[in-house]
Amino acid sequence: MANTKKPHGEKALRAYENQGFISSPDGRLIRIIAEMQEPQHRFRRERIRDSIVFFGSARTPAPEDALADLDIAKKSKDTKLIAKAELDVEMAKYYGQARELARLFTQWSIDNNYGYYICSGGGPGIMEAANRGAKDVEDGRSIGLNITLPFEQYPNSYITDELNFEFNYFFIRKFWFTYLAKSIVVFPGGFGTFDEFFEILTLVQTKKTAKVIPIVLFGKDFWNEVINFEALARRGVISPEDLELFVFVDTAEEAFLYITKELERLRLLFPNYHP
Repeated sequence: MANTKKPHGEKALRAYENQGFISSPDGRLIRIIAEMQEPQHRFRRERIRDSIVFFGSARTPAPEDALADLDIAKKSKDTKLIAKAELDVEMAKYYGQARELARLFTQWSIDNNYGYYICSGGGPGIMEAANRGAKDVEDGRSIGLNITLPFEQYPNSYITDELNFEFNYFFIRKFWFTYLAKSIVVFPGGFGTFDEFFEILTLVQTKKTAKVIPIVLFGKDFWNEVINFEALARRGVISPEDLELFVFVDTAEEAFLYITKELERLRLLFPNYHP
């Protein structure tokens, strides 16, 4: 008798292997869940539970780059170019302060075996300075939570490889900023920095986060120029006590002393607290 058994057909892709589906609007929920679970998997694997988060402008240059650009601008004798380069030199001081502050925190954490990790948005500017400062310390490691943008933002080269993350969704990225954060340092920045700062501030103000998060605004002159916090309280849209949810500092040493003192106090009050 002839063998009439039909050959097998090809197996279809499993749903989670179907990139067309995963990348489609119908696959959005799966992508969201993946951006929640994959970082958690890595943080647990690396035993990371506490971070000190740095926010600030991606456009802030390193001091050495700003000075080099100023030299070029002066040689061009273009007054507008010179004015822009001089402003960049002024703003570059924040890059240097962010780098030094991250270095201080990282050394302090390693010396005391505390396990606080510097966390930034993973890009250039202040974010780069934070990761760079952590790397200035022997065995220093730091986190970079990058975001995919139409104008590509690439991870800076100072992030620890296994702690380099890439997100598509801003709201999940901000969740991971907040979830591990034990303190926040906000350097001068633009819309993105404001968004991150005010979301954290709102969570603290409304007690949607149970933990106490020391919040520092770095550069009092900058912040008082761009946001009139006193006017918000005077006009009754925030409470006067809301002004006590953050403090201003102007130097890395000042920020370091304030935050480490607060974290030491909180460690005594809540010795077993972790997210």
